[in-house]
Amino acid sequence: QVQLAESGGGLVQAGGSLRLSCAASGLTFSSYSMGWFRQAPGKEREFVLGISRRGGRTYYADSVKGRFTISRDNAKNMVYLQMNSLKPEDTAVYYCAADLSPSLADRPGVYDYWGQGTQVTVSS
Repeated sequence: QVQLAESGGGLVQAGGSLRLSCAASGLTFSSYSMGWFRQAPGKEREFVLGISRRGGRTYYADSVKGRFTISRDNAKNMVYLQMNSLKPEDTAVYYCAADLSPSLADRPGVYDYWGQGTQVTVSS
């Protein structure tokens, strides 16, 4: 079956960095665009950034542009989220997701598969 597994979350101080990883299995990874979403307590799930099937296009939310970077390695079935200059407002559960659609999307309902999420907590 299809599985997406996030890792790399944890507790960091404001201004610090984290690198999240998402390992995919059970699917033809290169056929899917990939996205990162996050959800804070009491808030709706929001799009963070996405990457096209070959990694040639990326799409960032305004709140993270210049601080976060998405990348993928299709040979390893991996997608990454590098987070720098972290702020307390970035605290959330972060999810990776896979989308078979040919175009990048920022709506959660478009994505076909989801990981279990990993907690990122940024202290003041």
